[in-house]
Amino acid sequence: MWKWIRRLQLTARPVATADAATAERWAGNVPVRTGKVHSKYAPLHKYLVNRYADCVVLTFAQLEDLTGGPLPDSARAQREWWTSADRDDDKSSRADAWILAGRTATPNLLARTVTFERPIVH
Repeated sequence: MWKWIRRLQLTARPVATADAATAERWAGNVPVRTGKVHSKYAPLHKYLVNRYADCVVLTFAQLEDLTGGPLPDSARAQREWWTSADRDDDKSSRADAWILAGRTATPNLLARTVTFERPIVH
């Protein structure tokens, strides 16, 4: 199912870490953070950076395929897991995956999906 992602990984530019210029270019109203993306969430970051669409919707199953493991129970039950801007180590490592890609995360817990959007800059 995800063979096309693996093919893309061979052709896409490597994105193990995001630089400040990339973060600023796409940040808009998203808080800019620089630095490394935690290795567990690096594939999600890479996937989001390499998407041209301003809106990307992924199911929890697709997210688990990207990260290589199950999402925590709190990600499935608490909206705050996706939207909290607190800066403790666990939250920052997962949030950096989409924030450094210049996106916001909006979960739909009933549908078991997350929408990652780039803010529209006017």
